[in-house]
Amino acid sequence: MDNPSQHNPAVADINALLKLRFAARDLTFFPRMAARGQMAGGHQSRFRGRGMDFDEVRQYQPGDDVRTIDWRVTARTQTPHTKVFREERERPVMVITDLRPTMFLGSRNLKSVIAAEVCSTLCWAGLYANDRVGGMIFGAQQQYDIRPKRSHHTVLQLIHSLHDYTGLLLNAAPSRFTLSDILSEARRVIHPGTSLFIISDFHDYQPGQRSDQTHQHLFQLARHCDLTLCHIIDPLDQQLPPPGSYAITDGTQRALLNTRQQKLRQRYEQQFRNRQQQLRQLCGQLAMGYLDFDTGQPVIHRLRDVYSGKRRRRRA
Repeated sequence: MDNPSQHNPAVADINALLKLRFAARDLTFFPRMAARGQMAGGHQSRFRGRGMDFDEVRQYQPGDDVRTIDWRVTARTQTPHTKVFREERERPVMVITDLRPTMFLGSRNLKSVIAAEVCSTLCWAGLYANDRVGGMIFGAQQQYDIRPKRSHHTVLQLIHSLHDYTGLLLNAAPSRFTLSDILSEARRVIHPGTSLFIISDFHDYQPGQRSDQTHQHLFQLARHCDLTLCHIIDPLDQQLPPPGSYAITDGTQRALLNTRQQKLRQRYEQQFRNRQQQLRQLCGQLAMGYLDFDTGQPVIHRLRDVYSGKRRRRRA
């Protein structure tokens, strides 16, 4: 029997997530970092040695492999020169998707659905790049983990779990996970050298609280991984709806929100700007990537701006 929520716009549609594999073929320029694994893979590392891709020619040094001597340059300069290659090492891709209750919000599309689309597209792109792909999903009360594998089946499992977890948001429940909890679990699971994406609205990022270890977790992850924060943003995050009285609920309690107060509106907008600015500054300090996604814009457009080889070649 079909799930009655399968075509609910509040639930990530499996067919839509599957179709993203076609657009993901263009995303070929993921960040390249120094790999730490020993298996062969499809990405360059900063380690130099025998490999598939030529890097440079330099003067021969004692201990260099004589098989790499560039005889043409040596003959021209009358000084021994050797070719240096850049090794290819494996770089697994892990995508962490935050599907806690605050993601069940959207004036156009729900943040939870957009997050599922970002996760699916990145996973398809990683698979097409011949990387091992895995993921972690955090809901209100439970989490789902799948270790990186070079397998279409792994991506399909993630897609079905994204569908299920967005459906669970229809049943209001408080979250038992904080952002710090998610990052702590990531540190336990993620291996060094991983290309790691964290998809969230980061609503509970509070760098000023001494008891919050979020900053320390991000620092440790950024030290060992190629880390990118994917910030899901809805217009309602940035400003309150037009002045008026609105009935709101968290699923258990109801209240009236009066958005006519100018000071309230200004304070709300300033809090969002501060949090986004702090996230951007942190990414700059820790050399992390930062991508923002508007719930009113197609996910693939934003990803192509950053990772599309076709678009980069047109600009060149």
